[in-house]
Amino acid sequence: MLILLSAFALLPLLLPWLVGRLGARAFYLAALLPVAAFTYTAILTPAVLAGDIPFEAFDWIPPLGIQLSARLDTLSWVMALIVTGVGALVMLYCRWYFRGKTEGVGQFSAVLLAFAGAMYGLVITNDLVVLVMFWEITSVLSYLLIGFYNRRGASRRAALQALLVTSLGGLVMLIGVVLLVVDTGTSSISRILDAAPTGPVVDAALVLILVGALSKSAIFPFHFWLPGAMAAPTPVSAYLHAAAMVKAGIYLIALLAPVFAGSPGWRPIVVGLGVFTMLLGGVQALRESDLKRILAFGTVSQLGFLTVVVGYGTKDAALTGLALLISHALFKSALFLVVGVIDRQLSTRDIGELSGVGRQAPVMATFTAIAVASMIGIFPTIGFVAKEGVLTAFLHEAAGGAVWGIVALVGIVLGSILTAAYGIRFWWGAFWTKRGADGAAVERTEWPDPPLGFLGAPVLLSGLTVAAGLAAPLLDVVLAPYAALAPASTSGVAAPEPAHLALWHGLEPALWISLGTIAIGAALFALVVATGWHRRVLPFTAADVYNAVLRGIARLSVLTTGFTQRGSLPVYVGTIFVVFVAAEGTALLAGSDWKAQLDAYQTPMQLVVAPIMIAAGLVAVRAQKRYTGVVLVSVTGLGMVLLFATSGAPDLALTQILVETVTLVAFALVLRRIPSRMGEHNASVWPVARAVLAAAVGATMAAVALIATAARSVKPISESFPELAYELGHGKNVVNVALVDLRGWDTMGELSVLILAATGVASLVFVTHRADTLSRSTAPLPPAAARTRRPLVETDEGVRPRGETGGTERMAWLVGGQRVRPENRSILLEVIVRVLFHSIIIVSLYLLFAGHNLPGGGFAGGLVAGMALVMRYVAGGRYELGAAAPTDAGRLLGTGMSIAVACAIIPLFFGAPPLTSTYFEFDVPLLGHLEFVTSTLFDVGVYLVVIGLVLDVLRSLGAEVDRQTQELRDVASGTAPSRQNGVSV
Repeated sequence: MLILLSAFALLPLLLPWLVGRLGARAFYLAALLPVAAFTYTAILTPAVLAGDIPFEAFDWIPPLGIQLSARLDTLSWVMALIVTGVGALVMLYCRWYFRGKTEGVGQFSAVLLAFAGAMYGLVITNDLVVLVMFWEITSVLSYLLIGFYNRRGASRRAALQALLVTSLGGLVMLIGVVLLVVDTGTSSISRILDAAPTGPVVDAALVLILVGALSKSAIFPFHFWLPGAMAAPTPVSAYLHAAAMVKAGIYLIALLAPVFAGSPGWRPIVVGLGVFTMLLGGVQALRESDLKRILAFGTVSQLGFLTVVVGYGTKDAALTGLALLISHALFKSALFLVVGVIDRQLSTRDIGELSGVGRQAPVMATFTAIAVASMIGIFPTIGFVAKEGVLTAFLHEAAGGAVWGIVALVGIVLGSILTAAYGIRFWWGAFWTKRGADGAAVERTEWPDPPLGFLGAPVLLSGLTVAAGLAAPLLDVVLAPYAALAPASTSGVAAPEPAHLALWHGLEPALWISLGTIAIGAALFALVVATGWHRRVLPFTAADVYNAVLRGIARLSVLTTGFTQRGSLPVYVGTIFVVFVAAEGTALLAGSDWKAQLDAYQTPMQLVVAPIMIAAGLVAVRAQKRYTGVVLVSVTGLGMVLLFATSGAPDLALTQILVETVTLVAFALVLRRIPSRMGEHNASVWPVARAVLAAAVGATMAAVALIATAARSVKPISESFPELAYELGHGKNVVNVALVDLRGWDTMGELSVLILAATGVASLVFVTHRADTLSRSTAPLPPAAARTRRPLVETDEGVRPRGETGGTERMAWLVGGQRVRPENRSILLEVIVRVLFHSIIIVSLYLLFAGHNLPGGGFAGGLVAGMALVMRYVAGGRYELGAAAPTDAGRLLGTGMSIAVACAIIPLFFGAPPLTSTYFEFDVPLLGHLEFVTSTLFDVGVYLVVIGLVLDVLRSLGAEVDRQTQELRDVASGTAPSRQNGVSV
């Protein structure tokens, strides 16, 4: 089972490529995996029936006891067959639904198959935490499926609505799961159910879990997302909203109900909301004119029905509820697929535009009638068997005086009447020959016969509703183990005989009630058609409430943003400092025991450097020019370089000087676009208040530093770092080994921050896109020059190899230099950069690979390589930068982060914790004995991320600002260049 689950994770990656080669026929191959899972699940049937429950497990996070596990009890077995069986048929149906279409089909097929895998994992896992993970995966994938027609506003809104509602419910459920796992001490579902814990914490956890289940299954007040999701392609509706996603909540309720249905609050929530949802969905289904929306609200109603039955928590209700779940998956999938055929053939689903289709498509009309009969509960379908069993079970509960049994019985009877009414209306709307107000027949809708394969899935599913009804005694035996988990009754009065599934129970009360609901439902349908009641407009709907809530949140956000985001950097920084002083000052004053361990100095260098740093800080405060202030602030950073270097930390000194240099460059790039003198446009205000706040911050930070010197109460773990670095990380550079091995998680988080920072800077500067246009929009080197090995020279006509005719020759040291304004060009600088660039790159690579045992590492090496790019940009301008790094910075950032993530994930496949490193030793002729530590690969990722960050800063704050400045200058002079796709040419 776990192997099949792995296949569901990997095969979708190939589907876009297969669809590109085979078109819609690739769905045949996609269907093979669900077929394989269905077959394997069917093969395990004897073991499931014998009580020998198949179980597989792999320890995923041992410290937390979380496993990747698969357990196939009766409930999971039924759900696995539904998910894989219906999934395979929907895949085959997609081959015909998407015939002749290519746009987006590859992605759709991959996401749909991945969704099937996520649902398969959800129903077979035995770990509650992993179940939540699969739960959220289905929410994300359903968002992509519902929003398939992403150019349509309705599809995007529906996808977002479904994601928000189900994800919010999932977050609430996660809290409940955490409470339940902590209370029971295990995340194993089977162990939790065996323990049957009780108490207020468990009761609260169950309510929170129910919120997630009800939101997933579209139960009031979360029901409105499901009708909106009908904007998705019909195969999505048939699978997600009939057999898979909405069944996830029903499955979770069915999983917990036999054990926890007696908990306070369970039945009031499940029965009360389930009954209300059944009635609400049924009434709204009678109002719709779109076949798909009729089924959507009918699905809402049926999900309410299922919630009441499977969540009631008695033996009879559990047995008949599972039969009802099978019935619903079969008939509702069939009906959705029939609507897809009608929509594909006629391009309409409006019952007002359909007439006479049944006479032209008798086979489809017949099997649709069978599916509707199962939904209504007509002999001999599985729907009839399940409905009669449900009525019998709740008649016994009502007779025993169970209050919620009475509520459920009344609600089910009323809901069944509505089900009969909208079921008949659906078939009438799709196939009947309509008559106008004058009694004359409406013009017949011409029906083009669909391919036979298009009808295969709905015909098969509809036929299975009859086959399952005839096989009711066999289903009774198969489903009995699940029903045996629940108590016999809630009222204490046992039924005369236990409920069992059969096609015919005789002329019992449940049969007459069922016939009565069908008859009244048919009359209600006739009344609706005759009176035109369905045309009345409701004052508001749940979707209107949802939209109103979103508008309220948006307005509140605007008000909050307007109040807090004033557009003033001093206000932001001042707020941070005020909070810092207030919080830390309070903590310091509240402390009763202040101690400090101070030395006058540790090295003589501190006596020399500290006064210089202090003086630079004081002078920086009085600086009138911004660049002067930046340089003076950098003096303090360079002072730290000397302190690190003389304190036995060469690695930190190297990194510090590189960071200071890159920071100074970034400041210089920014300062080009703002006034050089401070207060030139906006004078500083409240200087006294600023001075007081600055002094308070300094005093508070000094006090924290002094007290922290004596605050340690235990031996620091850092004292063991040298030994750990050598024994575990196989390196002698403690700093580097700590970054890439011992504290690799911290470094990965810092890489994420760097990528976010680079993305933020680029998004603030680039107007339309952040792609590399420098190396594409210009061609500093002609093809002949790129291929030759002769020295390059500049002529009046551009750069060319020496010796070719055309213009006066002069040495071209940098290919982008010719694009720099003469007054800004320095030949001396170009020569220096040309000579040093490649050497600096070599030094950066040396620092990268030597950093495990010597000063250096990926961060320092990346900064050195970044400085080489800075040199190229400063000497040759933005086009030289494009020639030096002809790639997109985002690719470097993404590749580096991917390598780091791979270093974390790959050890899991070998049973080791994430980021576990190993090493290899080998002897190489001439080079001698070599060792390679796999954490070096993580350092390579760091190296690429840092280069990508520097390149992104240069492209945004440097090259893009240059381009915008040049554009403004050209506009002012009337020589603005033409633009193609947003790029100046």
